[in-house]
Amino acid sequence: MRWNLKAFMSSAAAKKPRPKYLSLSALLFEIRLPIPGRISILHRISGALLFFPFAAWLLYLLDSSLASEAGFDRIRMHYLPMPIVKLGLLVFIWSYCHHFCAGIRFLLLDLNKGIELAPARRSAWAVLAVSLLLTAFFGWRLWSIA
Repeated sequence: MRWNLKAFMSSAAAKKPRPKYLSLSALLFEIRLPIPGRISILHRISGALLFFPFAAWLLYLLDSSLASEAGFDRIRMHYLPMPIVKLGLLVFIWSYCHHFCAGIRFLLLDLNKGIELAPARRSAWAVLAVSLLLTAFFGWRLWSIA
């Protein structure tokens, strides 16, 4: 029995599905992810935000405020009242609240709690609602000081 390698390779290539390269616009506007998928992506984004830009900034603020009483007063009186600083802190607060709530959800999913479709969707909506409510509460407290 003789194998026709050229015919075999062409038929294998014809049956192989082509990879689809997704652009950012396709991810944002064309693909309709369910809410648990969106929560998973937001969990990753919030984790990256907690680590990369905000860790160094918050360590700088902590170091400056603990160095001396004058440093604490400078941070509190001149730095924290700036709207851009409050907005940055609000993004950090959202990142922390969302990452915390979604992390608890994922721990429960790892324990096989709520893995069916309806409970998974309810828990995803609960994570979104609780993290936004906590962000609104702490944001209100942040804007009400100084």
